[in-house]
Amino acid sequence: MTEFIKTPGWLDWYTGPSKPEFQLPAGAVDAHCHVFGPSDIFPYSPERKYTPCDASKAQLFALRDHLGFDRNIIVQATCHGADNRALLDAMAHSAGKARGVATVKRSVTDQELQTLHDAGVRGVRFNFVKRLVDFTPKDELMEIAARIAHWGWHVVIYFEAVDLPELWDFFTQLPTTVVVDHMGRPDVSKPIDGPEFELFMKFMREHPNVWSKVTCPERLTVTGPAALNGQRHAYHDVIPFAKKLVDNFSDRVIWGTDWPHPNLKDHMPDDGLLVDFIPHIATTAELQQKLLVTNPRRLYWPEEK
Repeated sequence: MTEFIKTPGWLDWYTGPSKPEFQLPAGAVDAHCHVFGPSDIFPYSPERKYTPCDASKAQLFALRDHLGFDRNIIVQATCHGADNRALLDAMAHSAGKARGVATVKRSVTDQELQTLHDAGVRGVRFNFVKRLVDFTPKDELMEIAARIAHWGWHVVIYFEAVDLPELWDFFTQLPTTVVVDHMGRPDVSKPIDGPEFELFMKFMREHPNVWSKVTCPERLTVTGPAALNGQRHAYHDVIPFAKKLVDNFSDRVIWGTDWPHPNLKDHMPDDGLLVDFIPHIATTAELQQKLLVTNPRRLYWPEEK
């Protein structure tokens, strides 16, 4: 069916990831990844802005084991809209090793929220990237946030750095923990101490309920994936931004692969190489333990104290 032809220009995800040189700490969590379809079982949303290739739970769990992670946080992607069935199916088959972030509408019932909670959902995602979603009224999102606070969930927000000033008031009124996707997508060609990234640093400094995912160097890079001086690690222009967040907010940062890297059109990353990015942004064993184990487990498995 032509309806499910992949969006033109989107690269296939990397099917032969290398084995990372960096050894992940025991219990490490890939705290941002996705499942797509299979579309013949879990159709994509008619309102989607892109159509991915299928990326199954079995492929995700195989990648988890290959890279050395213990658990996954599966984030509902916009191509599935508020139909969370693929997410729920993946969590149900994870042997307790996956939890999730869902997308819900204002019409969701309390019973449906309880069902999502029982399945392992611990957050909802609000997407403000205009090229990916249509506008949802902020009063509707605030109502959803107030309701999911009852279950102790958090709100994941996805936006671009240039839009933070206009979204600041809304974000700072959210009644939950707030987790920012991909460092708020900074422009890494701009100075790290410039006004744009400093505003994001201020956002985190002034609001202790705000966390950040120090993820997606492959999306943020200008220089690309090329290694420097023969070293394996890449995305050098992104390292200072992620490292600054880890150094300053070590108790409120998490990391994930973003597999299978939806909507990338320039290059498709080697997930093994992405793992080798970690020790350059979390430079001590203590910081790595917080980033990969302590923080994500505190957020998604709070009962395991």
